[in-house]
Amino acid sequence: MPQNLVEKIAQRHAVGLPADHEVRAGDFLSIRPTHVMTHDNTAAVLTKFQAIGARRVHDPAQPVFALDHDIQNRSPENLASYARIQAFAAEQGIVCYPAGRGIGHQVMLEEGFVLPGAFVVASDSHANIYGALGALGTPVVRTDAAALWATGTTWWQVPPVVRVHLHGQPQAGVVGKDIILGLIGCFCHDEALNCCVEFTGPGVAKLDIEQRMTIANMTTEWGALAGIFPCDQVTRAYLHQCATRLAERGDGPPRLTPRQLAELEAGLPAADPDAVYARELEFDLSTAVPFVAGPDEVKAVVPISELERREVRIDKAYLMSCVNGRLGDFAAAAEVVTGRRVAAQVEFYIAAASSQVEEQARERGYWQKLLAAGARPLPPGCGACIGLGAGLLQPGEVGISATNRNFKGRMGSRDAAVYLASPAVVAASAVAGRIISPQTLRGTAGPTGGAGSLAAAGRCRQTTGGPARPTGRVELIAGFPERIVGELLLVPRDNLNTDGIYGKEYTYRELPPEEMARVAMANYDPHFQELARAGDILVGGYNFGSGSSREQAATALRHRGLQMIIAGSFSQTYKRNAFNNGYICLECPELVEALRAAFADRTEPTIRTGWQAAVEFAGAQIAVRLPAADDGGEQTATYRFSPLGAVAQELIVRGGLEALVREQLGRTP
Repeated sequence: MPQNLVEKIAQRHAVGLPADHEVRAGDFLSIRPTHVMTHDNTAAVLTKFQAIGARRVHDPAQPVFALDHDIQNRSPENLASYARIQAFAAEQGIVCYPAGRGIGHQVMLEEGFVLPGAFVVASDSHANIYGALGALGTPVVRTDAAALWATGTTWWQVPPVVRVHLHGQPQAGVVGKDIILGLIGCFCHDEALNCCVEFTGPGVAKLDIEQRMTIANMTTEWGALAGIFPCDQVTRAYLHQCATRLAERGDGPPRLTPRQLAELEAGLPAADPDAVYARELEFDLSTAVPFVAGPDEVKAVVPISELERREVRIDKAYLMSCVNGRLGDFAAAAEVVTGRRVAAQVEFYIAAASSQVEEQARERGYWQKLLAAGARPLPPGCGACIGLGAGLLQPGEVGISATNRNFKGRMGSRDAAVYLASPAVVAASAVAGRIISPQTLRGTAGPTGGAGSLAAAGRCRQTTGGPARPTGRVELIAGFPERIVGELLLVPRDNLNTDGIYGKEYTYRELPPEEMARVAMANYDPHFQELARAGDILVGGYNFGSGSSREQAATALRHRGLQMIIAGSFSQTYKRNAFNNGYICLECPELVEALRAAFADRTEPTIRTGWQAAVEFAGAQIAVRLPAADDGGEQTATYRFSPLGAVAQELIVRGGLEALVREQLGRTP
């Protein structure tokens, strides 16, 4: 059967598959990634690693450490944390990039750790950026990272795959940030949510490598788990430049050589021409204009002309981050500010994505031009993008940023407002003191397109979602339940986030299981605890468990006695946390829709349905017995779900990933 690119890369890196198994979306796999990157959270991963009884890293060449988040923090506590990480790296023989080298994702790209066809993960949501080089880059949670250190493998469920066909020629002045904001604004109804995105079409060749990095990076904000470009001449040219630069540096055996690239070229995976996708989107690059997102919402995307009409005054401007802190970004900003000064009331902060980028920007004079205009430099790192270090927004202030997120409170005060835009727009706005395009600042004509450009840019086509799954019985491993029986407890909310499931006021407190159980769902429904009964099966809506990655949002429901969760779909991070803690999550949209139809007249946030369900795992189906009808006859219905394979079953049987790793290591807690 044909496979798409994501399925092919996953097949290549899967371990323990039957010889005749072809990987498909929905499969649970045991995966051996090429690399796993951790940053400041390496300290937390190290604590988990030691807690599972591990002492030596399975493959010291697999992990990469990069200290990048809180590098401006010179407190004894933070310096001690960094020292602990570096000491562990030296002891284990792991590559560790110190504070000041740059943001981990950028360093991974520069140092040759990311290659086409590779499977590269990071305990950070912007691992999607690796897809710019034709790799499958996706985030994992800290427990996964610890398991990877200990065993070299983790698990992954292959998401649905969406193909985005790019065509047309971008207008002058339109860059990668405008294109990804255009995609997010055009397809803003969860078309890519919890999916992997493959970019195809003639428009790909019109994008340089830095634009691809920007687009792949912000597929995260689009809701995708990965965004991958094909390997083409643009990719090859970048990789050869990396190989040359690494060879010239001469500080050790080269990680990337022309010979390695030639060998790589011979076995590059590519999507089959007749591969099937869950959804196909088309986007016309020629319709894109400079876009701005906000305030405080990535999906609130409008052409910059609309913000110019509003006369939005700004207090701070930012050119930094893993999405837009590269050489081309500083070149564009330097061109805008040359011969001009930053407005008196504006603070304009700049930080390169890496020390290499800053060095190149200095060599070309871009950095000096920005400083001469009044920009304030910060060291290469995450900084204000994640609300750390200098330059944070104060109450009542408005900022415009070339970063990837503008969530309320992320870059400082919750009473501030943040807009996202391209580096050139950020620089022009810093000079003007209000949100403005470079063309308006210069008094020249810019890219054409108004409020209707988003509507004209794209088209969505729903497809079959792939070949039908086998309907035969699933082999169950020893110890896995054949069936789970319970009443369905309906929580009909879509996008129920982890704050609603387990409030922030408890997240950083180490509560015992019984107390965690008592506060589960309190922020969502104060009456949930009165309605829920031990033995219930919770049924949620779509994108259940969105938001932060707190593990307690899964474990609290298990402690409450809810046997499992069924939903239309899950946040993949939530699902990872659940299975990593031995808790079953199943996706069954048909059952969710049936419940919604049956209880359409009910408005309570939590509903006892009276529906009795038997989840049959061998047959991958849910048999539901409805309350007796008026004529006394019993009604039944059956709903199918994607079967849980051996990898998922083993996580449940062993009690989660940490317990499984302990067993593999032959150790006890």
